[in-house]
Amino acid sequence: MSILSIASNASAWRGYEYYEGKRVISWNQMDKHEFEGTVRGSGKEPYHVMIDTEHPKKSTCNCPHAEGKRIVCKHKIALFFTVFPKEADRYIAEIEEYEREEGEREQEHYDQIVRYVKSLSKEELRTALINALIEAEERDRYR
Repeated sequence: MSILSIASNASAWRGYEYYEGKRVISWNQMDKHEFEGTVRGSGKEPYHVMIDTEHPKKSTCNCPHAEGKRIVCKHKIALFFTVFPKEADRYIAEIEEYEREEGEREQEHYDQIVRYVKSLSKEELRTALINALIEAEERDRYR
């Protein structure tokens, strides 16, 4: 289990942005699996962060989001990526691959719709449009 694997998508992405923005002011290795650092956040004072790569849930940060909780915040992720920049490279490569695949899926879905609409007769197209408008109205009514 990696600290990244237990982080929310939002914390992982914001942590990557903090890493890219060089918000980790300083860091050092405390032992084989523990690293501590100071991360500039949105508050006045920087946050003190400790990550344990062997036991990620033991990692700490004194930010309001994570203090006293086992939550993986963006500051922990920023420190993790600073200590392990290849993990940051791997993370962003996975995001880019997902976005590329998602774009392909969206394009294929669009192409399917275009093929379907082109296959309809004028009367079938009118009926499909009327049904779609009625369904849209019903959905909007119950929102």
